[in-house]
Amino acid sequence: MQNGGMRRPGYPSDVDDETYVFLLPYLVLSPEDAPQRKSPLRAVLNALFWMSRTGAQWEFLPNDLPPPDVARTQAARWFAAGCFENAVHDLRLLTRVQQQRGAELTAIIIDSRTLQSTPESGARAGFDSAKKRKGTKVYLVVDTLGQLLTLMTSPANEQDRAQVRELCAAAQEVTGGMIEVAFADQEYTGEIAHGDAAASNVELIVVKRPEATRGFILLPKRCVVERSFAWLSRFQHLGRDLERLSSTLIGFHFVAATVLMTAKYLRQLA
Repeated sequence: MQNGGMRRPGYPSDVDDETYVFLLPYLVLSPEDAPQRKSPLRAVLNALFWMSRTGAQWEFLPNDLPPPDVARTQAARWFAAGCFENAVHDLRLLTRVQQQRGAELTAIIIDSRTLQSTPESGARAGFDSAKKRKGTKVYLVVDTLGQLLTLMTSPANEQDRAQVRELCAAAQEVTGGMIEVAFADQEYTGEIAHGDAAASNVELIVVKRPEATRGFILLPKRCVVERSFAWLSRFQHLGRDLERLSSTLIGFHFVAATVLMTAKYLRQLA
C-alpha cells in the first residue's frame, strides 16, 4: 500500500545514533544484509517510534519511512521475539545499578488503567462499570523507580484482584523469584487476592486512601505506578486500544518503555 504522501520535517521520534547503537543487538533477528530485507532496520525503527508517538495508522506512515506492510511485518517479528521486553529488562538492571539501587529488587507496585476500545479492539473489550467505559484494562507492574517489569491486559469488566496470581507469577519469572512485596490499591483487597500473591511467595500490601478525604492525595508507593502510566500516556498510540490483538497493544507499551528508559539511561551516562 502507498504511504501517506507526506514527509516528516525533522520529526523528533527519529532514532539518534546512540540509541540505535544500544538497541541494535536486541533487534537483529537476521543479518543486516539478508537478501530478503527490504528496508534498513533503522528506518523501520523510526517508523515504529513514529507510530508510537503519533497514534497514526500504519497506512498513514509518511512516505520517507518504509512501506506500511514492511514496517508492520517487522514490528510483529520484534514483538513475537520479545525484543523490546529484553531491552527493557536490561535497561532496568543498568539503571538500578546506575542509581546505586542494586540490580536485584524485592518490591513491585501494581495498578491498572482502562483504555477506551475502538472498532479494531471492540471484539475483546468489556465494560468498566466504575469508569463507565468500554475497553481494555492494562495492568502494569513496575519497580520502586517506576520502571516496567511486566504487564498484561484483560477486558475492562474483569476485576483487578483476579489478575494478582498471573501478575505476581510473571514478576517472579522476570526477576528470578526475587520479589517479596507487592504494593497495590484498594481494588486488590480481599483474602483471595492475598492468597494468589502468596502462591508466588509475594506479600500483597494494600495502600489505602485515608478515610474522609476528597480530591487528589499523594499516596506512598502508589504514586510511582501512576507516574509510570503518565509517562506512557505521552505516547499517543497508548491513548486508546487501537489494536486488534492484545499482544500488539502490549508490544507498543514495551516500545514506549524502551524509548523512555533508553533516553534516561543514556542521559545519565553523558
